Amino acid sequence: MATDYAAIFQRAIDEAFSRGDLKAVDTYFMPNFIEHEPGPGQGKGREGVKIIITAIRTAFPDLRVTVRDSGVSGDKLWARVEFSGTNTGEMMGKPPTGKRATFEALDCVRFEGDKLAEHWGAIDMFGLLIQLGHIPAPAPPVPIQ
Repeated sequence: MATDYAAIFQRAIDEAFSRGDLKAVDTYFMPNFIEHEPGPGQGKGREGVKIIITAIRTAFPDLRVTVRDSGVSGDKLWARVEFSGTNTGEMMGKPPTGKRATFEALDCVRFEGDKLAEHWGAIDMFGLLIQLGHIPAPAPPVPIQ
């Protein structure tokens, strides 16, 4: 019977990111987990994942993470993930804004057995910073005449 990577990923996201249960990192991630796009100050392995979860949940204590789409090929899962929350804590050295934000990430995860082993991803940081008011929105495009 094939491992249900989508279900494992969903549980890992729900428990670790949405609920902030750091013990879930030990359950769902390999000890030597590799993050190919580490965040500021992120260490290696499971401890690095815990650092990022703590940082994002400090910035957005009411964080909710929803897997919008996913697909599996071999030992890899691709997902479009939506983050939403209210910025009531410091984020990357920026003071809290009190603003609600919704932003997406695209993730690719490689599994070993039933655990997340590697992650590649991209977050819409530009959109997030605009929503929080840290950078101005770009001017609308000029119509072509």
